[in-house]
Parts: sequence; structure tokens; C-alpha cells
Amino acid sequence: MKNESAGIARLCPLCGAGSDQAEPFLSDSRDESRISASSFASRKIPEYMSYAMVRCRSCDLAYVDRPPSVASLAASYHEADYDSAEEAEDAADAYARALQPVLRLLKGRGAALEIGTGTAAFLEKLGESGFAKLVGVEPSRAAIAAAPAHRQPWIREGIFEENDFESESFDLICCFMTLEHVQDPGALIASAHHLLKPGGVFVAVTHDRRALLNRLLGRRSPIVDIEHMQLFSAESSRRLLQLNGYEAVDGVSFWNSYRPSYWLRLVPMPDGLKGALSRILRGSWLDRRRLSANVGNFMSWGFKPH
Repeated sequence: MKNESAGIARLCPLCGAGSDQAEPFLSDSRDESRISASSFASRKIPEYMSYAMVRCRSCDLAYVDRPPSVASLAASYHEADYDSAEEAEDAADAYARALQPVLRLLKGRGAALEIGTGTAAFLEKLGESGFAKLVGVEPSRAAIAAAPAHRQPWIREGIFEENDFESESFDLICCFMTLEHVQDPGALIASAHHLLKPGGVFVAVTHDRRALLNRLLGRRSPIVDIEHMQLFSAESSRRLLQLNGYEAVDGVSFWNSYRPSYWLRLVPMPDGLKGALSRILRGSWLDRRRLSANVGNFMSWGFKPH
């Protein structure tokens, strides 16, 4: 694993600035003995491992300047474990609530595409909101297998490729907690622009590395992750859309609601104590409740011009 990122340093994947604008942000903290199928699973117990990252002084994006190959990343996600189906439902609820003001601005509700759909929980929310055609792309076989049977026909297994779809065929394209994981987020955003109908909207959710909680936790924040090829701020997530031709770009931070036992998984504390508390919580009346918190997730959106 250590040799995978030893290639030529890439330009900033947001603004294209070179190494003269890059300053150290995170050191390489990978431990090959700890890397497993769960390392590339969604909503896993944080491992606090990362590739070396730099921060672009031009646009404020933090990114892995010597990333692994696209093929290596695709293989890692293809084989990843998946054990967060319940949390996926909770996340879909939060995304659906945050998205309501955007949907009120959208004229058509014909077809929707979700890149990195997981179990397609959010696609089901879109169906309930009136979208006639639902399509999801997901690289993890385990996530697709965890999807209820009625959702599986909506899901295409693999990595998102623009050529798999007709141009200007979607009213909505969404990408939640995925832009951090791809090697070229600008290319994904540009491809979505080609696939949207005029007046259609692209919506993303990213971590805001400048949110208060993430700044307080530093290296012990769950956003420090071997999966993340870049980390956005609220400003850089909006700028990515603006640079790729979207208009009426905006965004908002929002609250997530999860069971207490899931929030506990994310808290930096000794493993023994975390395990003991988890066993107490699991199956208790308290763990049947949902607790809400703003943990620095940011939803951004932009419309394709008419």
C-alpha cells in the first residue's frame, strides 16, 4: 500500500494549481497491517488513517497529491464490506429533509441519478417525491446485496461513467459523501453537467473540514480516512460547481440523526471503553431513539443553465 502513492504529484483537482501552491496538510498515517475490507466500507468505525495530503493555497482544497491508481481504488470499493444498511436509511432521511428547498425550485421530476447509491435508500425517497425514473450507480457488491429486493433493479454495479447514459437525460443528479473518494471530482461534476437536462440540478454532500467539530478533533476526526482523496470546505465545494458551469450555486449545513450506538462508533476514545459502552447500548430502549447533531456535513447544489 505504501508504494501506491509514489507517482508524480497531481495538480489540485479543484483549481488546477501546481505544487508551488501546495503546503503540507496531513502526513501519511497508513498502517498496512490494519487495512482490511472494512477500510473502504461506508460508515465504518474510524481508523484515523490517511494518505499524505496537501492544502492548495489557491482554493483551500486539501487533497492527496500522490494518490493510488483509479484501478486500485475501484478494486478496493468493489470488495469492501457493508454493514450500515440501517444508518443508510437514517442518512437518506436527513438528505431528503435538507433537499426539500432545492426540489421546490426544480421544474421537472422525470429521471434522477444517484452516484454512489449504496442500498438506494435515497432513491426511494426521490420516488416518494414524484420522480418517475430512478437510477443508481454503486461499486460495492456488498452494498447492492444489502439493498431490499424492490430497489435492486434501480442499481447498476460499477464505477460511474458518463458514456453509460444519454446526455441531457436527468432532472436531478446527486452524489452524497462520494466526491471525497474519487480521483477527479471536477471530471465527475462536468460529466453530471452533460447528463443533466437544461434547468436540472446537481446536488452533493461533502464533509466540511472547516466545520467546528472537525477543527476541534483534528487528526481524530472521522473525516481523516484512507478513503478520502480530497477534503472540501463549504467554500471549496461551492467553487467546484461554479468552475464547472453551474449557476445559482448555493449550499447549507444540516443535521444528521442516528442511533446513539452509531454516534458512539465515531467518538474518539479507547477501544476497550468504546466496546463496553457499545455492548450496554446495543438493544437498549435508548438505542431505539434517534439523536440529531450537526457534525459538519454540507450540502451544495447548482443548476444547469437553460
